[in-house]
Amino acid sequence: MKDMYKNPTLYYIIVPVALALWPLLARVVYLPAAEKNWQNEKVQYTKAQQIMAEILTIDPDRLNFADANGSAAKFDYTVAVDKIANQFRISAANYKISSRPITTSGGQKSQTAVVILKEIDITKLANFLSTMQLRWANLQCTQANLTKKKGLPDTWDVELEFKYYY
Repeated sequence: MKDMYKNPTLYYIIVPVALALWPLLARVVYLPAAEKNWQNEKVQYTKAQQIMAEILTIDPDRLNFADANGSAAKFDYTVAVDKIANQFRISAANYKISSRPITTSGGQKSQTAVVILKEIDITKLANFLSTMQLRWANLQCTQANLTKKKGLPDTWDVELEFKYYY
């Protein structure tokens, strides 16, 4: 094996040939692949623009969640849950919110809360949960406990645990 490195043919012929093949390989293989990826990215970008425009026409209130400065509005569990619960006609008597103070862990600020929904059907629950998480991107549902009400079809008591990252 050591004799191969002492052979001048390696340095005078094989290395220059390999160096000459590199631009050819880049031109034939890598450049077309990069152009194809660029075209795919452009198509995805135009589709995303159309989807964003549709979202804004369907739900223009999303723009109202930002301050005049352009920064995100301060998140508050009570306001968020009240707004979404009213949207899906969930009575204030049928939900309870208990939030904990903001904590910092690993340099990341977060706040947890438990939302208890009483006597809710599964469709309202799914709409409530998906709207909460779509409206506030930094909000995650970390746990959901569902308890079926006996004797009632499609009626549940639900305990949701949320975590919001600042």
